[in-house]
Amino acid sequence: HEVVTDNSGYQPFTRLRSKNQMMKNEQRQTFRIHGMDCAEEIAALKRELLPLVDSVEQLAFDILNGKLIVEGDKSKVSPAAVIQSVKRAGMRAEPWKDESSHTGSTRYWHQHGRSVLTLAAILFAALGFLTHAWLEGGITGALGSEGMGVADSVPIVSLMLYLCGIVAGVWYVVPKAWRAIMSLRPDMNLLMTVAVIGAAAIGEWFEAATVAALFAISLLLESWSVGRARRAIAALMDLAPRTSRVRDADGKEFELAAEEVAVGALFVVRPGEKIALDGRVTLGDSSVNQAPITGESVPVPKSRGAEVYAGTINGDAVLEVECTKPASDSTLAQIIRMVGEAQSRRAPSEQWVDRFARVYTPAVMALAAATFLIPPLLFGGVWNEWLYRSLVLLVIACPCALVISTPVSVVAALASAARNGVLIKGGVYVETPAHLQAIAFDKTGTLTEGKPSVVDIVPMSGHDETELLERAAALEKQTNHPLAQAILETARERGIAIPQVDELKIIQGKGATGRIRGKSYWLGSHRLLEERQQETEHVHLQLEAMQSAGRTVVVVGNDSHVCGFISLADSLRSTAADSVAQLRTIGVRRIVMLTGDNQGTAQVIGEKAGIDKVHAELLPEEKVQAVESLVEAHQHVAMVGDGVNDAPALGRATLGIAMGAAGRDAAIETADI
Repeated sequence: HEVVTDNSGYQPFTRLRSKNQMMKNEQRQTFRIHGMDCAEEIAALKRELLPLVDSVEQLAFDILNGKLIVEGDKSKVSPAAVIQSVKRAGMRAEPWKDESSHTGSTRYWHQHGRSVLTLAAILFAALGFLTHAWLEGGITGALGSEGMGVADSVPIVSLMLYLCGIVAGVWYVVPKAWRAIMSLRPDMNLLMTVAVIGAAAIGEWFEAATVAALFAISLLLESWSVGRARRAIAALMDLAPRTSRVRDADGKEFELAAEEVAVGALFVVRPGEKIALDGRVTLGDSSVNQAPITGESVPVPKSRGAEVYAGTINGDAVLEVECTKPASDSTLAQIIRMVGEAQSRRAPSEQWVDRFARVYTPAVMALAAATFLIPPLLFGGVWNEWLYRSLVLLVIACPCALVISTPVSVVAALASAARNGVLIKGGVYVETPAHLQAIAFDKTGTLTEGKPSVVDIVPMSGHDETELLERAAALEKQTNHPLAQAILETARERGIAIPQVDELKIIQGKGATGRIRGKSYWLGSHRLLEERQQETEHVHLQLEAMQSAGRTVVVVGNDSHVCGFISLADSLRSTAADSVAQLRTIGVRRIVMLTGDNQGTAQVIGEKAGIDKVHAELLPEEKVQAVESLVEAHQHVAMVGDGVNDAPALGRATLGIAMGAAGRDAAIETADI
């Protein structure tokens, strides 16, 4: 039992936690790791940390936040032992502290240190060369007849500037190179370091400074990519409120941090508020906008017993909800974790340079050693001459172009795409679409417009379309529900004057009633029609037919009969069907739809768009599983989406394509295009 109190000392409720959960929290140690930027660093850390723990499952790595979590008995795994092991891996660890606890200078250097050093490397290299050219009377003099700095000695001023540029450029590279030496695992960092040292050793100071600056730029770009993913995670975390309004057994309400709300506790969500935790409705009737999590195109009615998700938005009524999952295990939290995992499980082509370096680096260094040793030992060569040639070989073989350059054609493609409103995040993604075998589309906001619109107006009992739309618009005028807005927009487009409503009453989660020109009218869902006992067999059959076609139906009636129906649906984009057809003509073999919307709506949209297979009512993790199945079957797969619920699947696909839209930062940041 753990007693939770508010600031006044009042004890609202007693939270129950399992013994295992408490022990797990007490045994968890969290560290910030400086220098952990990619899978290569994680592999090195695992090698050093595994002897401290029983299994690799006790280690958790978060690249995006530079975090290491160690599970285990603190008496066996001490913080000092972890810090020492991380140090042996060539990185630095410290107990985890929030960013807010860092001093201003520390925070600034942590965020901008790499950018500052990269800029310094570029500036010092440029200043060194300009100074050299000025002192030698021109660029030709600085280059020398036999190279850069070989024919002519480098002035001391230029040499110092070059040296400053080299130090700034390799500041983050040398520790990794040293780690590669100590672990006997040569990599690109080691080759670049040796090449820089070799260039300086043979007098090619400008070459050495240039190599250091270029490699620093490549590392900065990699760091920027990680930072972009980190910002996407932060945007996701902001979707759910950090606090929840908890109600105790006496009915009193108080604010409590979301992570402190226990499973089984009751919390209250007021109209228009975001829901902080996953739960089950215990009291109230409302509609909830679930588009950010499930992608459903219209708000979903919620009443007693219905499930709700963190990050979704309550409609126009108060809901009392019983928490069913801790904040760390909510659907939104799972999405956040999946985005992070997807970022580290990218397409195999992204790992090609690392695999190449594992073979290329030792091969080049072995060849340089052979160039240095064999001629003097076997053929009587001059040691100094062959040392020089081996260093030249290292400098020439240094794959700067491979590491950071982008061909002119790719740069032109990126610029052309940008002019046409398409952001492509790197040259690799220009070429990837050519290999695509399958594409998965989200529905809402991607294939469709993303908002409901009036499809049919079906008057009955002697009424006409104008009368039906006039009364519906009048009753919906005071609400912000998406269906209401669609009806009002249609009424305005038709030039219908909306009359005044007297005695307007909102029936939470069901509809509204009011008097128009002295006569009572009501508007609502199929459920409200059944409760009013005005449903006939003919009306029932019509409603069932519309709903099975994937439409949402609003019923309008008076005290004596049903006046008619207004059906609404999320409409297909005008270009969607043509786009799908064009994809088939250029060789895409499989096109599927992945959506959280209901099966009926999804099937209708899928048929209109010409989709091969429709997968409906999917949660975000099920979208990821569907994409993984496509990747296994077709290898090269694109995912196209626009919502937060699409972000994990976008990250898991070979190519993630986001439809740009306001408020969809997580999807846009996770995508490649």
